[in-house]
Amino acid sequence: MDAWSYVEISKPKLVFLLVVTSLGAMFVASIKTDIPITLSQVVFGSLTAIFGSAGCNVLTSYIDRDIDALMDRTRERPLPSKRIDPARNALIFGLGLTGVSLALAASQNIIAFTCILLGVLDNVLVYSLWTKRRSSLNIILGGFSGGLAPLYGWAFVTGTIDLTALILGSIVVLWIPSHIWSLALYYRSDYEKANIPMLPIVVGTETAIKCIASTVILMVAASFALYLYGGFGLLYLSVSVITGAAVLGGYVYLFFSPSQELAWTLFKISSPQLFLLFTAAVLDVSLA
Repeated sequence: MDAWSYVEISKPKLVFLLVVTSLGAMFVASIKTDIPITLSQVVFGSLTAIFGSAGCNVLTSYIDRDIDALMDRTRERPLPSKRIDPARNALIFGLGLTGVSLALAASQNIIAFTCILLGVLDNVLVYSLWTKRRSSLNIILGGFSGGLAPLYGWAFVTGTIDLTALILGSIVVLWIPSHIWSLALYYRSDYEKANIPMLPIVVGTETAIKCIASTVILMVAASFALYLYGGFGLLYLSVSVITGAAVLGGYVYLFFSPSQELAWTLFKISSPQLFLLFTAAVLDVSLA
């Protein structure tokens, strides 16, 4: 058995980013509500988020294995390349990871459990099984699962969801379309080959860029709302303004000078932007 293939199919980079949003929400919630969290609690909550995110990634990889085999970008992944064979091994692995995550969340509180459960259902059923191959709204409807990561982190600490938690979640939800649609702009021919109706393929490059820019504007607005309503300071505001201006400027330039290379660059910088926003939020409340 190639153990690394099982790590690879869980998409560790994506897991890391989503766990950062969960951890960020945990630390912000702890400081703002004066509810202390221990190292063991941080580890416990992190493992729940890691297993949940990884499990969803494995299950969606199992569902997408046929279309992954058609695309240049994905055909060397563990399932289409037969590095994991038979495919049911991946299904069992994904179900196991997801089951552990749900069991851990069930031992925490009902809202934390609900966040994990809804995240799994949205990502696996709504996005991968229902909408990915049928609708250009796939990533909109399937993107709510990403926003549930910080909501879980907040609920893990407090047992509740408040406005600050909802804004943290909305930042991730609004980040996801620009991230995925930029990728689809770069790999347009791949998605066409696999007959996946991502927005750039359905509406064309110019309209897609306008739609992406709109979601970026909304995301930047949400990041400002966190400053206005969440009681954050100048450190967070500075990071929000700088990263938001950089990404928005990039899409304005992309609109006037469309190129696959710039779309790829914007895709690559979108993950650091999200990481920096949540890191700045934690540092801001920690240093206040």
